[in-house]
Amino acid sequence: MNGWANYETWNASLWINNEEHLYRIARRAYSWQNCVDLLRLNGIIKTGDDVRFDDINIDTDEMNEMIEELIEG
Repeated sequence: MNGWANYETWNASLWINNEEHLYRIARRAYSWQNCVDLLRLNGIIKTGDDVRFDDINIDTDEMNEMIEELIEG
């Protein structure tokens, strides 16, 4: 799916990279799990398409790479 492992990973990345409030939260994270925890602390558990950020199908390695790129960028 657009270079991502699966729909859930692509969807979570899409929302984080295109919604300012999600992007700002993700930029403070040091890992995907930390990002999920920060989102949950802000009352956010799923994307606008109803994909949970803690969905077991989300590829953690790919999302960790995305978080690293956000921090560096």
